[in-house]
Amino acid sequence: MTEDEILRTSILNCERSDLYLDRFPLSPEQSSDFIDKKTKRLEGFPLQYIIGETEFFGLRFKVDERAFIPRPETEILVEKTIERVKGQGLSDKVMVLDIGTGSGAIAIALAKSLPRAQITASDISGGALDLARENAKINEVDNKIDFVRSDLFDNISFKEYDLIVSNPPYIVSGDMDSLPRDVKHEPAIALDGGNDGLDFYRGIINRGKEFLKKGGFILFEIGFGQSKKIKHIFAATGWFDIVDAVKDYNDIERVIVARLIKETR
Repeated sequence: MTEDEILRTSILNCERSDLYLDRFPLSPEQSSDFIDKKTKRLEGFPLQYIIGETEFFGLRFKVDERAFIPRPETEILVEKTIERVKGQGLSDKVMVLDIGTGSGAIAIALAKSLPRAQITASDISGGALDLARENAKINEVDNKIDFVRSDLFDNISFKEYDLIVSNPPYIVSGDMDSLPRDVKHEPAIALDGGNDGLDFYRGIINRGKEFLKKGGFILFEIGFGQSKKIKHIFAATGWFDIVDAVKDYNDIERVIVARLIKETR
């Protein structure tokens, strides 16, 4: 659909084909609403924020300026996490920690796909966690996810996770001003990854071993050109083996999977 069609179907709560039937005209109030939303879009406001929702992993998510908008590339991280769980025979009682949950997209998609998983979803932003809780209720998994406000591991008490998953901020601080106009409307805290874009990867890798079972996994979404550096961070700890590096639809390494190979306790 074109953006105009998306806006109109959102306002009318109808299907695309209905737009071209005489029984679905815009009322004067709806026409005014359409013009207002069209103006916001022309000013660079993200389309998903304008209509208030997006789709991720076949599920509907409410989105607004409290959290980063889920991207299709992140579905690869969810897919690989599910494959890893089922491949390791962990699907009965797998324990998962989602760091930087934002809208809750990853944790909720995992909860829907792995109904017996026990999931902790953390974020430093209270607003993002409120949104994630709303999305968990919309998708009927609010009783399957424990939402925790935490700066990385600071408020995480459980230390026997099977998997840690994260799509952390990975934009280089110096590149923030050159981001597209619509991306600049998203929370900076969900984008800025520090001077080299790798601050959160270091934080999660260096402390992650304390919160994983031996043989547990860390799965990351990563940015363009970051794969080699992140693999080096893992290798430097001496605690992890890289077991997979998954490319996205543009042939860019987008997901890294690492396994904890030593006993930390």
